[in-house]
Amino acid sequence: MIYFNYETEFNLDNEEAISKWISNVITSESKKEGEINYIFCDDDYLYKINYEHLGHDTLTDIISFDYSIGNEIHGDIFISIERVIDNASDFKVSFNEELKRVLVHGILHYCGYKDKSEKDEVIMRGKEDEKLSLFHVEQ
Repeated sequence: MIYFNYETEFNLDNEEAISKWISNVITSESKKEGEINYIFCDDDYLYKINYEHLGHDTLTDIISFDYSIGNEIHGDIFISIERVIDNASDFKVSFNEELKRVLVHGILHYCGYKDKSEKDEVIMRGKEDEKLSLFHVEQ
């Protein structure tokens, strides 16, 4: 089950469509959907988590905590809406496109994709693009 939680003045317009898309992404990677919590927050909220839990003294757009069991995906995905807005501007894409990229990025980590090396980052970006195209097909 996919849950959306809000710790900031933001709400998804299309929770049902996003949830269905994420479920399809999970299935397309031969994984099973467990309990996934998206927590939308601001920079301060996510910075505190980043610093206290990961020891990183930086802002970030997403932090995911993976609680998956075998092939069944479980986790908490924290997303800073402020970072998504800034990144959309920096990358010259719409807010909705950048938000969907971040939403699927966390799920792809749970599916085993990494992004720490250049090679892994290229693979991750390709997977993000592939999964983003699934959203457009469904609409």
